[in-house]
Amino acid sequence: MIPIRDNILCNNKPYVSWGLILFCTVVFCLMKLMPPEAQRQFTYLYGMVPIRYSNPSWSAAFGLNFDGYFSFLSSLFLHGGWGHLILNMWFMWIFAKSIENVMGHWHFLFFYLFCGLFATFVQWYFEPDLTVPVVGASGAIAGVLGAYFRIYPFAKVVIWFPFLLLPIFFELPAIAFLGFWVIIQLQNATASLVFDELALNVAWWAHLGGFMAGMLIYPLFINDSEE
Repeated sequence: MIPIRDNILCNNKPYVSWGLILFCTVVFCLMKLMPPEAQRQFTYLYGMVPIRYSNPSWSAAFGLNFDGYFSFLSSLFLHGGWGHLILNMWFMWIFAKSIENVMGHWHFLFFYLFCGLFATFVQWYFEPDLTVPVVGASGAIAGVLGAYFRIYPFAKVVIWFPFLLLPIFFELPAIAFLGFWVIIQLQNATASLVFDELALNVAWWAHLGGFMAGMLIYPLFINDSEE
């Protein structure tokens, strides 16, 4: 199920959301201009490789020096492929504008980054021995979804169900769509503890961590004043 739009009207332009979408897209395009080996090195350097922080001797042998946990932040702006980038930026486009509208630009930026950092930490905590980079904005975006789940539970979200690419559209309340999304993340996150291939493909724990952070801390970032 792919969200198409919601029915929340916003009074302010979501400049921070647009800026984050643009920045992630530019970074991805610049990476694609690199030779394949340079792309790989860049991803290992700035993606969050969990074992880098749980096994320093492995990190040193692999040539990854301790970076002060900087990759917990930098990994939020990297993506593994066009599909990964487009899906993340699409969810950002649909849901982030409403959260930025109620938080204000700067509060939203800090909220987004905090959720992303916490999501990356949760991924490291549950999969500390992963030797592949964890990249993507999905943990931070999951925080946006968590806030949306609490603030706009009964907003109408238009969904496209891509059955044989037919134009099958229907409306769901946000609480149903995002609740289903959380169930899928939880199912796959727990399965990833048993089946390693699931952990290699998607950072399921980051999604759950970001969502829970967004649900719990969003009131701290609500901006009641006009910007």
